[in-house]
Amino acid sequence: MHGIDFIQDLAVIMLIAGIVTVLFHRLKQPVVLGYIVAGVIIGPHTPPFALVRDEPTINVLAELGVVFLLFSLGLEFSLRKLARVGVTAVVAALAEIILMIWIGYMIGGLFGWKPMDALFLGAILAISSTTIIVKALDELRMKRERFAQLIYGILIVEDILAIGMIALLSGIALTGSASAGHVLATVGKLALFIVVALMVGLLIVPRLLGYVARFNSNEMFLITVLGLCFGFCLVVVRLDYSIALGAFVIGAIMAESRQLRTIERLIEPIRDMFSAIFFVAIGLLLDPKALVAYAGPIAVITAAVVVGKVLSCGLGAFVAGQDGRTAMRVGMGLAQIGEFSFIIASLGVTLKVTSGFLYPIAVAVSAVTTFLTPYLIRLSDPLSAGIAAALLRSIQPQGDRAELARIVRRSVLQVLVNFALVAAIFLAGGYVAAKFTPTLGALMTDERIRNAAVWGAALIVSLPFLVAAYRKLGALSLLLAELGVKPELAGQYTDRARRVVAEIIPIAALVVIMLLIAALSASILPPAELLVLVLSLAAGLVALLWRWFVKLHARLQIALRETLADEREHD
Repeated sequence: MHGIDFIQDLAVIMLIAGIVTVLFHRLKQPVVLGYIVAGVIIGPHTPPFALVRDEPTINVLAELGVVFLLFSLGLEFSLRKLARVGVTAVVAALAEIILMIWIGYMIGGLFGWKPMDALFLGAILAISSTTIIVKALDELRMKRERFAQLIYGILIVEDILAIGMIALLSGIALTGSASAGHVLATVGKLALFIVVALMVGLLIVPRLLGYVARFNSNEMFLITVLGLCFGFCLVVVRLDYSIALGAFVIGAIMAESRQLRTIERLIEPIRDMFSAIFFVAIGLLLDPKALVAYAGPIAVITAAVVVGKVLSCGLGAFVAGQDGRTAMRVGMGLAQIGEFSFIIASLGVTLKVTSGFLYPIAVAVSAVTTFLTPYLIRLSDPLSAGIAAALLRSIQPQGDRAELARIVRRSVLQVLVNFALVAAIFLAGGYVAAKFTPTLGALMTDERIRNAAVWGAALIVSLPFLVAAYRKLGALSLLLAELGVKPELAGQYTDRARRVVAEIIPIAALVVIMLLIAALSASILPPAELLVLVLSLAAGLVALLWRWFVKLHARLQIALRETLADEREHD
């Protein structure tokens, strides 16, 4: 009977959602709102009885809706676009999260809630809904506009920071305090995973898709795409990260393949079906009675979400260098809460540190702000056009300073990417040493020699990336020495001082990198005498094979650039 109940639920969802969305379309209202209304109509809280029997299965399908929505977003949002909006995304996301946590905590105190309720309310309000925004922008046909790309970047940063926030809240709830080091380590490992996944994925996935595409079979190609998508999401979940984040990252990797248009065409109907179930599931959670019972707090919190996010995200984008009109459109586009808010509210319930009313309030505020989102996005353009010229001016750097800033940012980014790859290699070495201890122990009984062998192997594999980082640091230090050592200060010693600075910076930076690597690989770090031997052998290899390491890294860079520069297929 379980199968019959599921088919009945699916039939009811699709029929009611179809009728309501047709009505909303005729009334020229966003379809996503129709899905939520359909969920309320068929939900357990609407009399005379619940039309959906198998809610757990529906929730699983709704989770697939999140996967396909974020996967589609990744396909739309290439890595080049992410690089262009990176600074704005970080500044705006940090401003939003800090301000909204403070506003939520103050509102909780205003209503006389206990401190833990107030703290969790702040966290609930801090993160905007990626799925709702993506759907709304898609329906409004604005997803390719400049402000939409900025919003996507902010949402990515938010999701990363939300992981650290959840770790922080868990620590506070269980112990009354939380280790900042633990939170930073969590976020750092997540960032490291994303960088390595992107680099490795860009070298492998587009080529694999190109090979499968040669068979000219849409069925074979679709199965391969879905296999890669779900397989990568599984890896991400196993690492205790968000499945939505995994879907986005693999989508961004596939966006750099020649077959992008084919992927989008094949995925679109699947995405539409499961995303419809996701938004209907949000409606199922909404209890109309909660809107009445907590009408006051819901109204205040909803107003705080809209005003607070417009101000924080808008001002954050403006401070990061965006013009007034774009900044306001960004702020009004992010004025809602969604899936991460539900996760945080559920965390409080699971840990038994929050009151029972907090979760239904979070769902109600999410539903109301979801209703408002399309209208706010539509209103942002005329509103910003009316006041931006009077109140805001762009403050972007110009001329030589802008070019210098661009060169420095690019050099630092390349050094960080190489460091991330090296760190990943050493972490993988530690994992191998722990996982295969019996096998390695049979080959090398002395643990010190075993650690030296594993650590040395990781160092040898890392040498091309360390050489590349050193060369890039050398080029950057020459530029900084030229700009920093002025003839009017150094006089006749200017050239000598510049040479000293140019030599010290890369060496010092490389020493710092090696110390960080030693800390990351502490579990397999060999004793001092063996460490000196391993480093000496590595230095000898670098001296003998310097040109080969440079060429090897150059080939990897060329392969990566070719992947990113490939012309995409237009169907």
